[in-house]
Amino acid sequence: MQPDPRRLAHAREAVLSGDRARDARPLIVESWRRSLAARVDPDRHEPPVVLDRDEVVDRRGAHPLSVALPVLRETLVSVADEAEHVMIIADADGNILWCEGATSVRGLAERVRLTEGACWSEPSIGTNAMGTALAVGRSVTVHSAEHLVRAYHGWTCAASPVRDPDTGRTIGVVDVSGPLRSTHPTMVALVSAAARLAESQLQLRLAARDERLRAVNMRHLIGLRGEPGALLSPTGRVLAATPDTVLEPDGPHGPSGPRVDVTGDRVRLADGREAVLEPLDEGYLLRVPRRTARRPVLSLRFLGGSTGSLDGRALPLSLRHAELLAALALHPRGLTAEQLALHLYGERGNPTTVRAELHRLRAQLGRVLLTRPYRLSADVRGDFLAVREALRVGDVGVAAAAYRGDLLPRSEAPVVREEREDLGAAVRRGVLERGDVEALWAFGLVSDDVTVLERLVRLMPRTDPRREVAAGRLRRALA
Repeated sequence: MQPDPRRLAHAREAVLSGDRARDARPLIVESWRRSLAARVDPDRHEPPVVLDRDEVVDRRGAHPLSVALPVLRETLVSVADEAEHVMIIADADGNILWCEGATSVRGLAERVRLTEGACWSEPSIGTNAMGTALAVGRSVTVHSAEHLVRAYHGWTCAASPVRDPDTGRTIGVVDVSGPLRSTHPTMVALVSAAARLAESQLQLRLAARDERLRAVNMRHLIGLRGEPGALLSPTGRVLAATPDTVLEPDGPHGPSGPRVDVTGDRVRLADGREAVLEPLDEGYLLRVPRRTARRPVLSLRFLGGSTGSLDGRALPLSLRHAELLAALALHPRGLTAEQLALHLYGERGNPTTVRAELHRLRAQLGRVLLTRPYRLSADVRGDFLAVREALRVGDVGVAAAAYRGDLLPRSEAPVVREEREDLGAAVRRGVLERGDVEALWAFGLVSDDVTVLERLVRLMPRTDPRREVAAGRLRRALA
């Protein structure tokens, strides 16, 4: 059943006057508010025409949905003709590239600028199926007075976004719009199905292109003669890899599998190695260096203190150098001097000062401290990192046992202060929720937290000699 246009109009007027809308869908109310925030005029607004005829033609030729146009026409145009609707395809910005359907309805649509070259994003024309579907990333129907702009209250629209199967990004939207009198409740389901058909068409073309790239470029992978490596698509997807290649790049996984950042000439992998990117005629060859020498071991004991060692050799660390190492250990992919300045000093940080400190620290660490960005090329073993990992896997007992005090307690660096507070709060919450005596005891030894000590004293048997120690700490904490 379609919503009552009169009730919708009352709800719309309530939102326009600042009251609460009781008879409108939350999706529509939120869209009205976004549109009003974008200063769309409900009474006099018109969509801007942002593309002339030649620009529309150029964009059509370059747009990925041009290859899916036959299936969209077959699915929607004949239905739109019968229902006195028009089929519309817009790009990811809401610019209409195709508008097809019965001549009579096309004429009505053109009067309200529902035509090629016009922009129908929410900020441009307010709540409408195309713009709102792009804004929320899902299929949307906008009926009658659900349109923010009054001129479209005689229209109903159903739209569904279309996503690139390679990147997952929205590349456009498919819409069917028509006069209110000819609307049909199944239209949104049909439009959604058409959008999925278009995505399937794009997926088939992507698979065919991948197969062609594999066939053309496999000789480059074979030419590595056993060296770890992989073939990548132009967007960085892994198309093929040698059997011993560990390809878990420190980056996102797309809808079609793991993806490598191809914006530079080198890629840092999660295991610390740097892989080299070589551009091919189409796509990339990723060469991964073999593991050779053992990585140095950098040990950091920063809970309750600031000591460290490199391959067993003690490192004399100033507080500032300890803060730098903590920041780099917490950001294994690396940081720029500007980012480090912000992490260590806040808004008043000076990258020049940070570079000078890093230069002095590198004199102690040697090649362990790499640049561009600054990062640690070592097996970093930190007590605070061990606590983090134990919490991540839910092992509260190990986390409590490894927690030996606040992280760099004398530090006021923002990155340290935030991690210190988060780590302490997480361990405290974990031991209290678990209620395990050993975990409470381990945390109570390094904390004067009254709640933890009270719980510990209550749970410990009177025969446990540690109970009196915990009770004494509790009395001192209360005093």
